[in-house]
Amino acid sequence: MLEEKVVEYLKKKDLSLSGARVLVGVSGGPDSLALLHFLWSKESAWNIKVIAAHVDHMFRGEESLEDAKFVEEFCKGKSIPFIWKQIDMPAIIKQTGKNGQLASRECRYAFYKEIMEESGISLLALGHHADDQIETILMRLTRGSSAKSRAGIPFSRPFGPGRLFRPFLCLEKQEIEEYCNRHMLFPRRDPSNDKEVYSRNRFRKHVLPFLKQENPNAAAHFQRFSEEAEEDEAFLLAATKSVWSKVVKSQRENEITVDINAFLSIAISLQRRCIHLILNYLYKEKISSLSALHTNQIIALFQNPHSSGNIDLPEGLKVIKSYHLAHFQLNISPNEPFYHEFLKSGEILLPNGHYIRVEYTSSIQTPIADAILVDPESITFPLVIRTRKNGDKIQVRGMNGMKKVKKLFIDAKIPLQERDGWPIITDGNDNILWVPGLKKSVFSLKQANSGYNLLITYKKQ
Repeated sequence: MLEEKVVEYLKKKDLSLSGARVLVGVSGGPDSLALLHFLWSKESAWNIKVIAAHVDHMFRGEESLEDAKFVEEFCKGKSIPFIWKQIDMPAIIKQTGKNGQLASRECRYAFYKEIMEESGISLLALGHHADDQIETILMRLTRGSSAKSRAGIPFSRPFGPGRLFRPFLCLEKQEIEEYCNRHMLFPRRDPSNDKEVYSRNRFRKHVLPFLKQENPNAAAHFQRFSEEAEEDEAFLLAATKSVWSKVVKSQRENEITVDINAFLSIAISLQRRCIHLILNYLYKEKISSLSALHTNQIIALFQNPHSSGNIDLPEGLKVIKSYHLAHFQLNISPNEPFYHEFLKSGEILLPNGHYIRVEYTSSIQTPIADAILVDPESITFPLVIRTRKNGDKIQVRGMNGMKKVKKLFIDAKIPLQERDGWPIITDGNDNILWVPGLKKSVFSLKQANSGYNLLITYKKQ
């Protein structure tokens, strides 16, 4: 029976509901209605309090409003507190251009979170079941998802001020339908669930029956696969985080720089997950168009013997390779202000696509146009690469007195829109050593010293 199966499943997952207030997401369909009824029936035995939440996405006009009224009446008959909200999803989708199902899910979950925070509720129960699990895993594998996504739907995860859990993942759809019949629940039916325009419906109508015909225990096998994959992923993710500081050289809100040599020295399974962590950090929210193909492209770029290259990813993210460094940059304007320090040698990619490299050299050479030589004993560290400030002045080599950087831009006819993103190199005392592409300062050597010299290079990657 469904009741015993769910109780055993919750024990296996070591989740006790005793004394908890549980919010239940209820659409009015068989799965969520059965879940609400089941938890309501356990209120006394488990010392819990059930609250129902419903969202009318307004896709089906009066029909979807009737769903809300149905759930309200159901709750009223059982003295279950009921909270609901209408959200004009057609208008939101038109305004944002987002995928309809994804946008609806985001709004629905935001509503659940809001209720939990305002009402002090720590648990959210949802009605996903074993058939949903099979569909999700197959859809994600078919789409090319990777890592944790392949594991499908988790039983539980942190959510809002508490946790989200799915007590029906141990059940097949038919078991839930039988429960509804046995308790005369008469759930609502969403006609869109029969439309084959949605990929999930195609998997449900054509693939699942085939799998269950091949093996009646397919649902249990898929659920076991999901749980094992989730456990394996947690282990590998912890291992990836342990090498994060070795691989990642710098990290800002919209940019992460990776040491390619260090990256390639770790196991390939950790390489993939390191990229996932980087993408999750930069994107902030899930990007549906990302797939394992993008991860493989990034790894191939790192493995390529060429010293430079780049990849454009969705939503304006660029991966730019420059020698032994790779720069992940998300929507960074070429003229966005920046500030970087070098205590010794190093390399940095600038938003304008150029890089600056700082290194020591003992060779006797004449400086070229896109580089300067500096006596490290004549300056104060750290070196600073920054954008311009008001009042910046440089003592140009071969000239008396100081010259305003603003005048350099004017004399060179540098467009106004480029000046705010132009790099300026100073020492630790804010003495300007070089304005790349324009003028070198008195600190720049005409001829290399016999000892170690500081070579600063500015080039396109």
